[in-house]
Amino acid sequence: MSSATRHRLPLAGVLRLGRPSDIWFKPALSVVAAVAPPNLILLALGRLDLAMYTMAGSLCALYGHNRPYAVRARVLAWVVLGMVGGLAVSLLAASLTGNAVVLVTVGAVMAAVQRTACDATRLGPPAHVVLTFISSASLFAPQTLGQVPGHVGLALAAGVWAWLVGMAPGLLRPHGPERRATAQALNTAAAYADTRGTADGHARARAASAAAIRAAWQSLLAAGTRPDRTRRALERLVVRAEVALAAPADTDPARLRAWARELRGTGRIPRVESPRESADELLGLDAELALPPRPLRQRLVPLAPIAARTAIGCALAGWVSLALGVGRPYWALVTAASLYQANVTLTWSRGVQRVVGNVVGVLVFAVVAPLAHLHPVALVLSCLALNFGAEALIARNYWLGTVCVTPMALLITEFARAQNPAELITERVADTLVGALVGFVAAVAVTNRRAVDGLEHALTTAERARENAARLLAEPHPAPRALESARRGLAAALADLRATADAASGEWWQRGLPEERVVLAEQSGHRTLAATVRRQGFVPHSRHQHQDPVQDPGRTEDIRP
Repeated sequence: MSSATRHRLPLAGVLRLGRPSDIWFKPALSVVAAVAPPNLILLALGRLDLAMYTMAGSLCALYGHNRPYAVRARVLAWVVLGMVGGLAVSLLAASLTGNAVVLVTVGAVMAAVQRTACDATRLGPPAHVVLTFISSASLFAPQTLGQVPGHVGLALAAGVWAWLVGMAPGLLRPHGPERRATAQALNTAAAYADTRGTADGHARARAASAAAIRAAWQSLLAAGTRPDRTRRALERLVVRAEVALAAPADTDPARLRAWARELRGTGRIPRVESPRESADELLGLDAELALPPRPLRQRLVPLAPIAARTAIGCALAGWVSLALGVGRPYWALVTAASLYQANVTLTWSRGVQRVVGNVVGVLVFAVVAPLAHLHPVALVLSCLALNFGAEALIARNYWLGTVCVTPMALLITEFARAQNPAELITERVADTLVGALVGFVAAVAVTNRRAVDGLEHALTTAERARENAARLLAEPHPAPRALESARRGLAAALADLRATADAASGEWWQRGLPEERVVLAEQSGHRTLAATVRRQGFVPHSRHQHQDPVQDPGRTEDIRP
């Protein structure tokens, strides 16, 4: 049975502050270290007017902080190339035409391409927003064709420095990202185990735990090579987090948290033995590493509706801004680009956060601008402080981070020449409102009919994974490798199902969702997971445990979120 989609635009909780990220200081310090030297060199040379180009490369230091260093090296290199490439296209367009309508159109197409590329590669925050901000602003920078190579060269040089800044911590903690991801998986699994799988909030805790475990596996498997002893030890700990997710009532949360604490710093990784049944090959990882990546086309097709929203919304926002006579239409374009999330409901929430953060941010700019105008050194230092504040705060809530991002963006426009603060404030507020309103209207108008198709695919995958695990459980002596691979495949399928269902439930103008089928698939899937970990010897059997789902397929429990 399917249910009709309910259109709700939430306000409660949209501005609520969350806990800071465990590594909030890493991107904050990295961006300061990447931005400061180029800006100070330009200040000493009396050429702060070139800082916009070095900022393009320096801001690449914001990316990749959750990636293992071997992978981070490649990711940061591609980010630098993508940033410099976008800048080159923008500067080339600016040098060839002064037609604002054409430039806005180019910016909108680039925003859609950047968004699609970041989603397809799962780049992670800050994703496409920083890329779009730089490329869109550069479209309206006065430019001649002969200046383009030099300006692009400055961005590339700053990007190389940002790459070095991003890789430097690996000299001290070569496995730092993997340790943090594993600790997060253990902590979220402990939080779910606290609920025993039935208490209030257990569904949210289970979803958070599944997401963290999946992120930990992605971190450990990202290198694509046979792991060393350190990674093997971390993998065993992630297995214990998976066991807690499958059988929370049989798990000791305190032990999980103790292991997570031991992963901090550079101390010894706690050793956890695997049951004899799965000792032949840890987790079936060799088989998983041998799987080919999904074809590019399969990754791009589901992203088409979001790409269309981005292109159309950004173009309309920029054109409306031009029609209103605002001098910087790229602000409206970037506002629209920053709104688009996995569905319309989340896009609305991001719009509210963006408007509130920008309005408060221009008030901060009104206070900071007189101080920044005292001396170029004060201008550079103000931008550095706002860079740090933005990255320190944005993890708590997007709007709080934009309180610092907005005055920083306004100050960057003053590197070339001092401007009237009142005029900047007025234009920024106008463009923010235009971008948010037009961008949201475009999100509603451009439907995502693929949302239900994606949910149907995730359902089929989860059901097949459960059937495979149940078949192996029914065998008297299943192969340990096959059973372990089936368990991990089922866990991944259930996590993907929940994420896909959450995304589809917030989408508008689509046929009804198969909610009952989703609930039943999750119920039977999690019971099968619990039976699998008991069969493998990860947790003991006891009289009060649920029956094996193979023997009791009709048993149900309410696990709806």
